[in-house]
Amino acid sequence: MTLPDERYRAVMMAKKLLEDLLLSSVTPRVPKLIRQRARGVLRHFPSEWELSQAAAVAPHVFQERMEPVTRLIAQYEEGKKE
Repeated sequence: MTLPDERYRAVMMAKKLLEDLLLSSVTPRVPKLIRQRARGVLRHFPSEWELSQAAAVAPHVFQERMEPVTRLIAQYEEGKKE
């Protein structure tokens, strides 16, 4: 089960990973082809602002932060479905 705030963080961490792949000082010995592919993906990757806009429109999909009680209820509801 993945919650909206976990999805939000996963997208942001994926962006950071792609950015790190571009820097040889952070990720040495990465093939040039991988760096080029990372650059291509980042060209159209959502920014933090765009992700926050998506969260505003669809908080059930993306949410920057969830209150602990909301998170607990969401986990409980998801557990009932399984």
